[in-house]
Amino acid sequence: MPGKRSLVRSGTTVDQMVRAIADRIVTGYLRPGERLDEGSLAARFDVSRTPVREALGHLSAMGLVERRPNRGAIVAVITQEHLASMFESMAELEAICARFSAARMTGGERRSLEIEHLASARLVQIGAEEDYEYFNTEFHTRLYRGAHNTHVYDLTVMTRSRLAPFRRAQFMLPGRLAKSWQEHDVIVTAIMRGDGMAAGKAARDHVSIVSEASAVFAAVDPVHPEFSQSARR
Repeated sequence: MPGKRSLVRSGTTVDQMVRAIADRIVTGYLRPGERLDEGSLAARFDVSRTPVREALGHLSAMGLVERRPNRGAIVAVITQEHLASMFESMAELEAICARFSAARMTGGERRSLEIEHLASARLVQIGAEEDYEYFNTEFHTRLYRGAHNTHVYDLTVMTRSRLAPFRRAQFMLPGRLAKSWQEHDVIVTAIMRGDGMAAGKAARDHVSIVSEASAVFAAVDPVHPEFSQSARR
């Protein structure tokens, strides 16, 4: 990844490894079919092979890595169709969360959502991409919790975890931070008004836009990985 995101850090945690490797897969620095050697990754991250295996297990569960018996792990092919199907599900789940939040959020939850949202405008103004990414995760988590439905929360968090690298990647696109904030603003406004239908539509539209922005990072041709992610950059 470019500049400010360093791959190698002594004492790197499993979560940090998962994020670093996932980001490289999503943006095409690691190509579909490329072998992920445990020894090389352990040396690169300055860790033992045990956390590397754990990280590869997480990446496999996310659909980014394919683990083959007695043959090691390779970068999986992520097609436009598969990515679109996940985002379609995510859009509906987020719409449910936003609709429920408009009806069920407590006064304190609404105020916190609005305050944090307004404060995040400063991150957009100064182009603080990594800080905004963190805020973005917190923003959506507030919507999931605000729905006050444990089952919906669990489903949404699980689906989001598989899409997390793609949702982060969207912020690499020019102007995406400002557009994301504007889309959040429509959601927040609807929730503050208690308008469940408008909140649900705004959340669904937001995730659909994220899907379109993230689609650029998916593979076009699963048969010919050389024409996938990185070839289109």
